[in-house]
Amino acid sequence: MSASLAGARIKWRQPSILPGFVPSLTVTLVWLGIIVIGPLGVMLWFTAGLGWEGFFDIITRPRVLGDLWVSLYTALMASLVNAGFGLLVAWVLTRYEFPGRRLADALVDLPFALPTAVAGIALSTLYAPNGWIGAVLAPLGIHIAFTPAGIVVAMMFISLPFIVRTVQPVIQDLEVEQEEAASLMGASPAQIFLRISLPAIFPSLLTGFALAFARCLGEYGSIIFIAGNKPFISEIVPVLIVAQLDQFDYEGATAIGTLMLGVSFLLLLAINLLQAWVRRRHGG
Repeated sequence: MSASLAGARIKWRQPSILPGFVPSLTVTLVWLGIIVIGPLGVMLWFTAGLGWEGFFDIITRPRVLGDLWVSLYTALMASLVNAGFGLLVAWVLTRYEFPGRRLADALVDLPFALPTAVAGIALSTLYAPNGWIGAVLAPLGIHIAFTPAGIVVAMMFISLPFIVRTVQPVIQDLEVEQEEAASLMGASPAQIFLRISLPAIFPSLLTGFALAFARCLGEYGSIIFIAGNKPFISEIVPVLIVAQLDQFDYEGATAIGTLMLGVSFLLLLAINLLQAWVRRRHGG
């Protein structure tokens, strides 16, 4: 027991380039309190004033439940599609040399820098019935703008970098020797990828999926222009929250925001537990 306490003291006293454990921890907790916990605490405080009955009365309204369903399934669809294509993009950018590779790699980060409102205007211009892409799809009976499909397209645009940038470093660190050894033993490229490469990439792919999913749930600016914002059809929860604020219904807005906070937390917790299970299973 005394040996473990001594070991703990040694760990706490290890030298660090930071000014020290206590001031560093204090600054960290204060900063997190101001930036993260403070705003969330205020929202929860306002919601608590409603009481359980008032809170459930707001979040069980048909429009709220309908918009929550639209937000969840469009975010899930966009994240799943990006998980596949993001993995492909990261693999190509990491494993292959081709003209314009650095430009393509830089373009991946464009959604990070581009204002979301500008992205929404550009996407709605492209996919509207009279847009460059929409005009081609409309005669085929395919409509993107002002439908849930438009929401998915906007979410895919803004969340792709989260998948690519999370997976890319892991692909760079993969041991090519293992793949070459498997190839010499007669394994096909598909077998090498599924049995050697993918298990090593999968935990980071889950992390990127979680980040992309969370980003999609909270997106607003790029969606309002292309979604059409029809309740029960193409209206997402962030748009509904802004609508409640425009009507000075602050209680309704905070209650819906608290609902989204709880849903996001539970979903991210489930994904993180799954990621931890995958790491343990594959020895990561």
